[in-house]
Amino acid sequence: MSHSSMPMRAACLTLALFLVLIGVWYLLTRPVAGAAPVDPAYAKLMGAAVTAGKSAFPGPGEVGATLLGMLADPFYDRGPNAKGIGIQLAFSLGRVLLGFGLAALVAVPLGFVIGMSPLIYRALDPFIQILKPISPLAWMPLALYTIKDSAASAIFVIFICSIWPMLLNTAFGIASVRREWLNVARTLEVGPWRRAIRVILPAAAPTILTGMRISIGIAWLVIVAAEMLVGGTGIGYFVWNEWNNLSLDHVLVAVLLIGVVGMLLDRSLAWIAQRVTYAE
Repeated sequence: MSHSSMPMRAACLTLALFLVLIGVWYLLTRPVAGAAPVDPAYAKLMGAAVTAGKSAFPGPGEVGATLLGMLADPFYDRGPNAKGIGIQLAFSLGRVLLGFGLAALVAVPLGFVIGMSPLIYRALDPFIQILKPISPLAWMPLALYTIKDSAASAIFVIFICSIWPMLLNTAFGIASVRREWLNVARTLEVGPWRRAIRVILPAAAPTILTGMRISIGIAWLVIVAAEMLVGGTGIGYFVWNEWNNLSLDHVLVAVLLIGVVGMLLDRSLAWIAQRVTYAE
């Protein structure tokens, strides 16, 4: 198999698996002829879509129609609980990027210092090992109590969950820079600041970007759960609100869009990391 045909074969396999998934989904949710009538109390609870012989779970056709309808006007704003899917995603992305950016401003310089100094690494390692395993959502009550703002609290949670992969990967990348490169720089009498910018940082950049890629994935995952807790706006709040309204088709569309946006964020940082690696 030639390398040039590999992407085409992979795309065909992806399409085939997608069609199989849609087919199984359709078979599991299609109307069943001769099914027993649905209990009226259950039908009232689950909504008017539940009738005799019809699954309560939406099928691919229903979800596809809902997706097209939501994308036709994604930025409408009719009040606090009636905002388009585009607005909800924009709020979530804004919080993620702000918390992620703040974490990068702290994690990369601190990771640089930790990687350069074994003494500082040993001194800070106990704190890192204690704080790193704490679930980001466990910080939410403290954030709400001290900050007293739900949006800022969600950004703080993103900051907390984003900082550790970047910090540890930066420290590892800096500590792994080849000693001979540093020795050559010292032989050429390159100053410490210039040595850090011209030698150490470029060598560690792929590892640092890998940490950023891990962090952005975790941040996007956590923001959905955080917004379910704090409410207001965001894709997490949208999912929870639609579940309370028993609009499963809207929930499925939101879940699909969460996955697509997460993939785009990951691929963006992967593309940057690949360009940095090739540049070296």
